[in-house]
Amino acid sequence: MTNFFDLIGRIFISSVFLLSSYNKIFNFDSTVNWMEGFGVPGFLLFPTIVLEILLPLFIIIGYQTKVSAITLAVFTLATAIIFHSDFTNQMQVIAFLKNLGLAGGFIFIAIHGTKEWALDKKKKYVRL
Repeated sequence: MTNFFDLIGRIFISSVFLLSSYNKIFNFDSTVNWMEGFGVPGFLLFPTIVLEILLPLFIIIGYQTKVSAITLAVFTLATAIIFHSDFTNQMQVIAFLKNLGLAGGFIFIAIHGTKEWALDKKKKYVRL
């Protein structure tokens, strides 16, 4: 049962990024404009979309989970500081705290790893 809840937790935390990348793809121009409004170059949207698709998928399937989790934790903290630091706006405070919570979850995954339902946990057999 622990393996099941571990997988569900990884799916839940990763779904935020998968849905966010979907929205970025289908609202590409407005996302570029929004990013540039914060002084972030629009060409960085391409690697952001790739990062928000690949790394959550890696976390879900349990491949290179620690590296993916650390990278997403750093990414989430950076986006919190860059895009959600207007503490006079209650919605930005909520978004900032959401990002802190996500970063904490990714740090937890990086420290504790995954349970048995992960590609990295498969037994490796040595051929003699």
